[in-house]
Amino acid sequence: MKTLHKLLTATILAGSCLTASAQALHSGYFLEGYTFRHQLNPAFSAEHNYVSVPVLGNINVGTQGNMGVGKFLFPRNGELVTFMHSSVSGSKFLDGLRETNRLNADINLAILSAGFKAWGGYNTIGINLRSNTNMTLPRDLFAFMKMGMSKSETHYHMDNLGIQSNNYFEIALGHSRKINDKLDAGAKLKFLLGAANLSMKMNNMDVTLSENKWMIRADGEMNTSLKGLTMPTKAESGKKIEKPSQADLIDWDNIDYDSPGLSGFGMAIDLGATYKVMDGLTVSAALLDFGFMSWSNTIKSVTGNEPWEFDGFHEIAVDSELGDDDPNSLESQLDAIGKDLEDYASFHRKETNVTRTAMLGATLNLGAEYALPVYDRLHFGFLSSTRINGRYSWSEGRFSANVAPIKWFNAGVNYAISTFGSSFGWLLNFHPKGFNFFVGMDHTLGKITPQFIPVNNGNMNVSLGFNVTFGAKN
Repeated sequence: MKTLHKLLTATILAGSCLTASAQALHSGYFLEGYTFRHQLNPAFSAEHNYVSVPVLGNINVGTQGNMGVGKFLFPRNGELVTFMHSSVSGSKFLDGLRETNRLNADINLAILSAGFKAWGGYNTIGINLRSNTNMTLPRDLFAFMKMGMSKSETHYHMDNLGIQSNNYFEIALGHSRKINDKLDAGAKLKFLLGAANLSMKMNNMDVTLSENKWMIRADGEMNTSLKGLTMPTKAESGKKIEKPSQADLIDWDNIDYDSPGLSGFGMAIDLGATYKVMDGLTVSAALLDFGFMSWSNTIKSVTGNEPWEFDGFHEIAVDSELGDDDPNSLESQLDAIGKDLEDYASFHRKETNVTRTAMLGATLNLGAEYALPVYDRLHFGFLSSTRINGRYSWSEGRFSANVAPIKWFNAGVNYAISTFGSSFGWLLNFHPKGFNFFVGMDHTLGKITPQFIPVNNGNMNVSLGFNVTFGAKN
């Protein structure tokens, strides 16, 4: 069982150390001078016409998660040990985990972007790199790894285990206009060029450990879409096949990748509106990334449906002349169990070059903004954001205070409570005539490692951008 433990431990630690992610900066939702407000609601128009500095126009780096690396690494005698170390108590480790532990990585990088006033409204053009990676890890997974068989019969349920990653380029065309004195509306059409996709989930995974037998039941599926990716089976690689069921197991040691290219095409829309309820009070709503991606070059794989059972060692050879090389020796039987578990936890390749269609994860933003009558340069806002994406869905509520003391500068601070915990955000936005520069964070860093990895949770975000502005104020 050590083989399975090592595989799961490596996956979890790699996921908890994700450091490259981002989303549109929620801290800028209510700041009028912030150039990229249209990414949060297509009804918003920028203050001036603009052209982004290539790649530098909008950079976001960060993570989201309700667990950090501090949940899995513990200081011992001046060194760090993993949660599997014997000196780390099971109760202390498990008490720090949620029933469902989440990690997200969302990149939204503006390669090129421009906005201009024409055709009765405001228009935007953008070429963006998007990458959305989500991971859910059930608490029972860690309990199984750490505690094993803790009583005469122990059950673990790990159905909510999954990883999903969408990576694509986006060509976005947006238009917003004023409908009347109170209502503004906008829409954005997006053409999507797929780069890579991974979807792995366990529909049913149970582990039973008792005095009489061990049993593992796994019903999982994996879809991988990447042009040029080769995932040979053990039979194709010429590996030794001890039983027929091993022939179509993926040979992870010989996976190869060449000839990069597009792996899918899709479309999506953003819809948004703002409505002035009365002087000083404005409400808004937006639905983002409502669409689909059709992925080609897909390799479909599944786990074995039959349960794996171990009912004890049989006819152990103690004084054999062959020693540990005897098939019935304890060492040989332990090795056989390890190989069986490794094969059972792996995936069987079933189909190649398959085309499949999947919905994107959509986001719903609802906002309300109020300006103080005695000082209308000070605005208070509340933004509710909900990601609609199956088992990877999440929600957030963010309260903000925003001030514009002078015409060319505004700033905001905010506090958010979400599926991933609480966080403090801020934004400084400089927008004099000729350029716009902004820097901010949705999740201000708390305790971090020397490598800038969050310790207590996975929330980390830094955003900045530089854009050239021109023309009269809209």
